Amino acid sequence: MTRAIMIQGTGSNVGKSMLVAGLARACLRRGLTVRPFKPQNMSNNAAVTEDGGEIGRAQALQARAAGVAPRVDMNPVLLKPEHDRGAQVVVQGKAIGTVRARDYAQFKPRLLQATLDSFRRLAAEADLVLIEGAGSPAEINLRAGDIANMGFAEAAGVPVVLVGDIDRGGVIAQLVGSHVILPEADRARIKACAVNKFRGDPRLFDDGLAEIVARTGWPSLGVIPWFDGAWRLPAEDILDIRSHAGDGIVVAVPRLPRIANFDDLDPLNADPRIEVRLIQPGQTLPGDADLVLIPGSKSTISDLEAFRAQGWDIDLAAHLRRGGKVLGICGGYQMLGRHIHDPEGIEGSARAMEGLGLLDVSTVMAPEKRLARVRATHSASGTALDGYEIHLGRTEGPDCARAWLDLEGRAEGARSANGQVWGCYLHGLFSADAFRQAFFDGLGLRVGAYDYEAGVEDALDDLATHLETHFDIDQMLALASPLP
Repeated sequence: MTRAIMIQGTGSNVGKSMLVAGLARACLRRGLTVRPFKPQNMSNNAAVTEDGGEIGRAQALQARAAGVAPRVDMNPVLLKPEHDRGAQVVVQGKAIGTVRARDYAQFKPRLLQATLDSFRRLAAEADLVLIEGAGSPAEINLRAGDIANMGFAEAAGVPVVLVGDIDRGGVIAQLVGSHVILPEADRARIKACAVNKFRGDPRLFDDGLAEIVARTGWPSLGVIPWFDGAWRLPAEDILDIRSHAGDGIVVAVPRLPRIANFDDLDPLNADPRIEVRLIQPGQTLPGDADLVLIPGSKSTISDLEAFRAQGWDIDLAAHLRRGGKVLGICGGYQMLGRHIHDPEGIEGSARAMEGLGLLDVSTVMAPEKRLARVRATHSASGTALDGYEIHLGRTEGPDCARAWLDLEGRAEGARSANGQVWGCYLHGLFSADAFRQAFFDGLGLRVGAYDYEAGVEDALDDLATHLETHFDIDQMLALASPLP
């Protein structure tokens, strides 16, 4: 008999994604077959599945926690913001077009059936489906046609646990206020609550928790202390990338407005020899950086304009004069070339722009998106790695003759004649420990031996243990509803 339960939050970034990952690992350790599910996600940090689709990276991590490969059914609707007023809509792994925010409310009901179809396929093979909501169910102005929170819970017939975030303050108001504002039917669907990200002694919140329970009638599943190992897990939001003091190597990363697929930073951030510095708008690229890494972008041309507006092109030129190195991945690779052409207006209006001119290559945008998981070899060292491609456009030019990756017999990447500037389309390459060492060795920078994948597994196990200690998993399983 399959059971399901939905973890919703009083707002964004309350820790829903991490809770579902930790609960998936904890339930897996109890011998349950678990599947994660998020009906609708909004993120430019996507993961590519084995069958060539894309889902939110948080769901890929949750699948890993559950001991299974990620599938498009785990996140059937993915919204990828392209500008302030619209987003690309990805349904069951494939982009179906761009919808303006003001039109999405009318578009949502058409997607409900796709979310239910995916949910039912997952439920057919699992003992337990852990569902993650998006944003907050208390946004009652979005309730009509909702597929992300209570609308989906109602359609699928699943109970809800509502989680508040005490770290940002006002958690009593978050939970009690949600109870007050929700329609009666939605309020009744919530069977329990929890408080996340507590710092200090949780017993100090006993009186506050008692007030929440008394005012809502929802039993508490626990007050969950802050999980210090969160930084070892792949980040879904760029705000979750936190710099730490590395031991010798500084990698500077300009934060682009439409930064995308920045999971390339996770293995670097976890490596004890490397300090990843996320450079915010208004800051200059640091003079002591060994490597400037320009990450992926959902809107390459507009992000290149923003890069220049910050004066980062001038900082980058000074960095190279000091002998520094530069790596561009995906959109960052395209920016490093001489020109970017968008004749069909893929990123908005048809136009062309001069690139940074640091690689002798040019890019032409095209509507066909390359989505694939690939095996690759680092040409200089012969080390193998797994990665993925997720991009529009084709990049060609003389510097491609110095390709530095072999993707299953296909040359990939470009390198400048002086060896200071590198670019490629392959994401996820730094997850391979041997490659990471070989690449930095090739730049004259020494990193130590660090097992990134083992570190992620250890962090997931630690998170599961953390929740087993502070969250009533038995009660959660008792509340999970059987599915027909």
